[in-house]
Amino acid sequence: MADSPQPKDWILGIHAYVPGKSTGTDGKVLTKLSANENPLGSSAAALDARQHLGDPARYPDPDSVELRRAIGQVHGIEPARIVMGTGSDELLNLAAQAYAGPGDEVLYVRYGFSVYDIAARRCGAVPVIAPDADYGTDVDALLACVTDRTRVVFLANPNNPTGSWLPRAEIARLHAGLRPDILLVLDGAYAEYLDPEHDDGALELAASAANVLVTRTFSKIYGLAGERIGWGTGHADVVDMINRIRGPFNISLSGQATGLAAVRDQAFVEASRRHNAQERARFVEKLEALGNHGVRPLPSQANFVLILFEGKLTAEAVYLGLMDHGYITRWLPGQGLPQGLRITIGTPEQMDEIAVAIRSMCEAAK
Repeated sequence: MADSPQPKDWILGIHAYVPGKSTGTDGKVLTKLSANENPLGSSAAALDARQHLGDPARYPDPDSVELRRAIGQVHGIEPARIVMGTGSDELLNLAAQAYAGPGDEVLYVRYGFSVYDIAARRCGAVPVIAPDADYGTDVDALLACVTDRTRVVFLANPNNPTGSWLPRAEIARLHAGLRPDILLVLDGAYAEYLDPEHDDGALELAASAANVLVTRTFSKIYGLAGERIGWGTGHADVVDMINRIRGPFNISLSGQATGLAAVRDQAFVEASRRHNAQERARFVEKLEALGNHGVRPLPSQANFVLILFEGKLTAEAVYLGLMDHGYITRWLPGQGLPQGLRITIGTPEQMDEIAVAIRSMCEAAK
């Protein structure tokens, strides 16, 4: 008999999620471009809503009725098919918990979002990693990894941390290749950054298929990372299962008020999308000019760029060097990318400074 409570074996296999840092190795607060936060901040309407909250002694609406209705109006979804989460992370974990367990498999692509591994192990399932296609998602590789024990497939589109993206036809082909008893979770945390013509059809698929859950977040383009608001949509049965096990009152008074104001301010969302597309293109162009130094920015449809350093200059050296210039970025050895540095798209001045710093480090590494 053990002399203390013993965790389940599958919990011992979990490596805790590592968030983007805000400080350097010396503890100095740096400009944070490690967590893909919106450089434009939050909608003025959302900030104003925080000043007019209800009585904090009372519980918030447990069903976030007004917020779900507003989300539904923007996306053409019946509010009954929308479920709220404490960030989309809660929904990702609940999807695995609802449909997988010990002996089952949860499938995702190599270099996928690190929470997928946690979500799989948390419910006792086995994480299965499909090979990538030059750091992007390979539908054929995913389908080849499906077994009779597969219960959930996670796919971020655009993907984090690589920024890769699958078009509508490939998403449809992946779904068509899965058994109807496998839940396909399409993680759209960065979907609002896509140009409208690049819409991957995820919401349409969630409306028509019984085995699809789409998740979204207010943490990225809406600039409300601190409020922890996520939402998902799918077949009524899937939404029902998630609702059964989500936390009660999981969206706070502040979250519901700011989320409601933010979703009604689509002009801010569009301004954020345009800013990101413009600054990402400028930044990538500067990086591509350093190709002879082994610098390779991967194509990105998100609000960050994953840069591979394949020459004399290493990603670690750039990570540390940018700290000296006042910036914290995301070095990714823990995700099997020791040669990769993920940098959030910030203000024009920030991106110019970083590009100049990287060029200087490249030239010094000759």
